Amino acid sequence: MSEILMNTENILENLKFKSLNPMQVEVQEAIKNHTEIILLSNTGSGKTLAFLVPLIQSIDINNPDPQALIMVPSRELALQIETVLKQIRPGCKISCCYGGHKREIEENNLIQPPAIVIATAGRMADHIRRGNINTAKMHFLVLDEFDKILELDFQAEMEFIISKLPSIKQKILTSATHAIELPEYVKMSAAHVLNFSSDEKRESSELRINSIFSTDKDKIDSLFILLCSLKDTSTIVFCNHRDAVERTYELLAEKGILTVFYHGGMEQIDRETALCKFRNGTSNILITTDLASRGLDIANIRSVVHYHLPHTEDAFTHRNGRTARMDATGNVYVIIGPDEETPAYITSKAEKIELPEKFEIPEKPKWSTLFIAAGKKDKINKIDIVGFLSQKGNLKKDDIGLIEVKDFSAFAAVRKSKIGQVLEAIKDEKIKNKKVKIAIAK
Repeated sequence: MSEILMNTENILENLKFKSLNPMQVEVQEAIKNHTEIILLSNTGSGKTLAFLVPLIQSIDINNPDPQALIMVPSRELALQIETVLKQIRPGCKISCCYGGHKREIEENNLIQPPAIVIATAGRMADHIRRGNINTAKMHFLVLDEFDKILELDFQAEMEFIISKLPSIKQKILTSATHAIELPEYVKMSAAHVLNFSSDEKRESSELRINSIFSTDKDKIDSLFILLCSLKDTSTIVFCNHRDAVERTYELLAEKGILTVFYHGGMEQIDRETALCKFRNGTSNILITTDLASRGLDIANIRSVVHYHLPHTEDAFTHRNGRTARMDATGNVYVIIGPDEETPAYITSKAEKIELPEKFEIPEKPKWSTLFIAAGKKDKINKIDIVGFLSQKGNLKKDDIGLIEVKDFSAFAAVRKSKIGQVLEAIKDEKIKNKKVKIAIAK
């Protein structure tokens, strides 16, 4: 019998959790009796840990081959799962493979085979075709947000990848909704379904849904007044198309509302910058497409605004899942134009509200973000950055906010009133004896 890497207690201790929640416990029990599991549970309920615990415990420390594969629909979700695994510290090699950065970096990382691979469909299929990874002995497969990753857009890659997994013994598919019929190539003949979705209970106790009827066709004035009334609360505004995201960003900027935007057509570094600014409070408003409706774990989002009506009820559910997470409360606002009909699944749940006649533009956030052109691969960590900004930048502890360190870059929130003096103070200084470009993040 193979020796497992970690027991559940060790995993929870490293994450600083006291115990698994009831859903996570039931998943662990189901694993003992079923080889195919479909887990349906609301966003923010802990699905990631539910599948990571049995996955980690399936790893044979004496097996040098790749053993587990986690497939995801977006690079952000891949990076989020990688972050959780690194916090767990399972004692085995992990590789994260996704589009948007150099394939050669991943190829070098795959030379020594990882035990666990997290990947997006296109990049994983590419590595298999190039012979960069041997999938023959992988025995554990997770399809996270399976209703998205099994859509037609990913069909060719996913069918190819699954055909190259002859030794899979355990499959777990997770999502907040079960919006599709599973394709035959997934080979799920007798799946055990665990359904923890409880939309009615969630919406009555934690999530308040409000409808706003706008008299202007493009609805921008209504959005503007709503954002003013929400003041400085953390808010995500959903649009249906990339060009609409940028147009909305520009129109709000003209009206004096500071936002950041995020969509799939942006370069990876620009996406990372936008999300960091939103997380650290440099902007309290994120304008985005449905790309941000899945896989983003951003704490304390108080409001979700449907500036454009979602195309489906499932899209509505996933967007709403950004707020009211982990038993917190949240507000959803659906803006309905004069030529639009409210979908039935929204009408039955929403309370009509009127926008205020008097309002003020919210105060500008008190934080700015510094971009640092060095990261983990340069042996730079959060402690290094705090020390540098304190000692060389003459900042006090309260002047430094959230710091995020990526592989080749880092972002640090600095109190806006101090940003000019910091840049002047550090312009000729080095971090860990390295001269590194530091500037206000664009």
